[in-house]
Amino acid sequence: MKRLLAALTLAAAVPVLAQDAYVVGLSGAVTGPNADTYAPGVEAVKLYIDQLNKHGGVNGKPVKLIIGDNQGEPSKAAADAKRFVTQDNAVLLVNVGLSSSYGPMVAEAKRARVPLLFAGAACPGEVLPPNPDELLFCSIAAAMKYDADMALRFIKEQSKEPVKLGLAAMAIPVSRAGIDYAESQAPGLGMTPAAKVQIPPATPDYTPYASKIKDAEPNWVFSWAPWVTEVKTFEALRKVGWNGRYIAAALNPAEDELARVRDEGLHGLSVNAMFLENMPVHQQIRDAAKGASLTYPVTQMAEGWVAGMIIEQALKAVAWPPTPEKVLTAMSTLKVDTKGLRGGPIEWNKSNHFRTKQYYRIYRWDAGKKAVTRVQDWTVVDVE
Repeated sequence: MKRLLAALTLAAAVPVLAQDAYVVGLSGAVTGPNADTYAPGVEAVKLYIDQLNKHGGVNGKPVKLIIGDNQGEPSKAAADAKRFVTQDNAVLLVNVGLSSSYGPMVAEAKRARVPLLFAGAACPGEVLPPNPDELLFCSIAAAMKYDADMALRFIKEQSKEPVKLGLAAMAIPVSRAGIDYAESQAPGLGMTPAAKVQIPPATPDYTPYASKIKDAEPNWVFSWAPWVTEVKTFEALRKVGWNGRYIAAALNPAEDELARVRDEGLHGLSVNAMFLENMPVHQQIRDAAKGASLTYPVTQMAEGWVAGMIIEQALKAVAWPPTPEKVLTAMSTLKVDTKGLRGGPIEWNKSNHFRTKQYYRIYRWDAGKKAVTRVQDWTVVDVE
């Protein structure tokens, strides 16, 4: 982790005069207790911008990416954002951190009228249609309502018997809200919510929570939380003897973890195409990684790479010299080809700063093939 922080700090210190570059300020949880969830995204954005600059930057100008380590602390995110806009003259802010760091960055973005891209945890409601906040945009794969709807839809399609549904959240606001939403929607699909647990982030033993779920005898469990909570809940359920099926948001490091756990009952609901698909864009990321000293596996780079694509396309549409207002105008009507990392483009308009369509694939371990495989291809959900 120290090596990653040093590398990112060095990148931020590259001597490029602000007036000669597009300046982007990124605040993320590079270190701290949640770093393994968010630092890969920071690293991937940096990897993308480094490659972009190696090939001439944007419109012949370099992109100066300034990275602040907020360690998951709201006060540090606030300090980062203030520094970016008052000292560094950033034309775009990026958040790759916990949802608790959103508020302080939003406040600074609004004070300075600088657009803010969320690229790490979960999209805030303020980016959703029909009336998004004009300054806020989101590229993050996870989306509470749509993820829950897709998970419940998959469970229903896969089940011949009546569904008793267990639910597992991390005890943080956005995760609780996601699970509460799923609980409210399940009865309308003929499912019976059987048990719901909210697990504190630093929980050393998941057994009591797993036992509570098992005792309710669900045949499916849905979890929407940071991956650590999702996978530890599943493993604890197996240890207490539960043999049902489980679906969870495939957040970092899900692809590697599905291969580690090797259980056909664990399904990953993914908005990003996993690297096992071996598409040209995956090879592009692998090639970029060969020349970089990455702390995290390349399989965790998709989310940040998508954010990098968005940053590039937004800045390309900005005439020199750049200003936050010009970037805001560009982002308000942006369409980004994700090259297959998502099921389709990310498209924003004045009434929608999330995306117009959300695409899902579902993966699990295949014991016969001894590999993680795709069990459902892209399924599209209209965002309204």
